[in-house]
Amino acid sequence: MDSTKILLLILGMAVVTYIPRAIPAVLVDKMKFSAKTEKFLKLIPYTAMSALIFPGVFTTDAEKPIIGIIGGLVAGFLAWRKCPVMICVLAAIAADFLVYCFI
Repeated sequence: MDSTKILLLILGMAVVTYIPRAIPAVLVDKMKFSAKTEKFLKLIPYTAMSALIFPGVFTTDAEKPIIGIIGGLVAGFLAWRKCPVMICVLAAIAADFLVYCFI
């Protein structure tokens, strides 16, 4: 395959991936949901974060499992305090880095 076909293939995959993600983001603002559904939708980012972080807690460093445990606890605590997901993830990364440097 030449580079033009590869570039077109990558651009096509990007468009096909972007469209299903962009449509809900545009349409959700115009829709009205019940209070129960609103609460459910607000919990989705924290659920996704826990699904991404939880396996990493147990697969960090076999010799120093405390690193993953501390990162998971930091992320869990901040999520419990309803911090934005990005803050939870960055704080867990920072905590893991600090523990890794000093242990």
